[in-house]
Amino acid sequence: MNRKISIVLPCYNESESIDNFFEVVIPVLSSVSSEFEIVCINDGSRDDTFEKLKAQRKKFSQIKIIDFSKNFGKDAAMTAGIDFATGDCVIPMDVDLQDPPELIPEMVKLWKDGADVVLAKREDRSDDTFVKKITAGLFYKVFNKLSDLKIPENVGDFRLMDRKVVDVVKSFPERTRFMKGLLALAGFKAAYVGYKRPSRAHGQSKWNYWKLWNYALDGVTSFSTFPLKISTYLGFITTIFACLYIAKIVFKVLFYGIDVPGYPSLMSVILFFGGVQLISLGIIGEYIGRIFIESKHRPIYVIREIVDDKNSSDVLLQK
Repeated sequence: MNRKISIVLPCYNESESIDNFFEVVIPVLSSVSSEFEIVCINDGSRDDTFEKLKAQRKKFSQIKIIDFSKNFGKDAAMTAGIDFATGDCVIPMDVDLQDPPELIPEMVKLWKDGADVVLAKREDRSDDTFVKKITAGLFYKVFNKLSDLKIPENVGDFRLMDRKVVDVVKSFPERTRFMKGLLALAGFKAAYVGYKRPSRAHGQSKWNYWKLWNYALDGVTSFSTFPLKISTYLGFITTIFACLYIAKIVFKVLFYGIDVPGYPSLMSVILFFGGVQLISLGIIGEYIGRIFIESKHRPIYVIREIVDDKNSSDVLLQK
């Protein structure tokens, strides 16, 4: 059976990469299936990404374009792409070709052999910087330790998902989107394809260490309440040590007549407990902030225009 394949392609200031991407991926998809579509999401690009996508659509009618009203972030763009994909399987990819299109035939074969999800796993991170390798490995270890949900190490967004998996992912209602976790949360039978990630052909990465840190923080707080328990544990531990210290001071005064140190010891205790309290309040604040965001039910994304065969017009669509 010839089943339809959907590619989900988030784009943000990717003008330099678009032409090369379609030049490579269209022949690969044509060799696998006669029915395919590429759902491109222009995530509020400030360059001519949208114009480049429309130019490619004149060449290839299988391209569908979702144009956001502003930049909502990659996870929101992936959400929109998954929402609008109509294929029997869906494959999110990066436009910079660091997700190798040549893996698609093998992924499709494993899917047709019975896998519900086919994960592309990086087998070699030797091209990454030392800091990137350390922080990436640390993130997976910390996340999998703190959360009941386990994310496969060195697996990104590049994967194939059967339609039933896609339908489950679409049913998740949260506004704070940590897609690595949501895609893993769906479950189902998984297979793996190993690969070495090539260097970026054009343009520059939109991620820096600060963005990656905040993204990791979103992931941990979205799928684990353990940081809240840390506050409780810190409270108990500091209380125990404080009681022991008070007992020590009272013992020395009663039995040895030693004067209690004044200002330095008092300031040390105040600063220490103040730091513990601020850390605890910060952790609680992270969770309250996410509750606040979810309670407002604001849209994950807003679409300015949809360009495809069925609908080519200006629209305002919210989710």
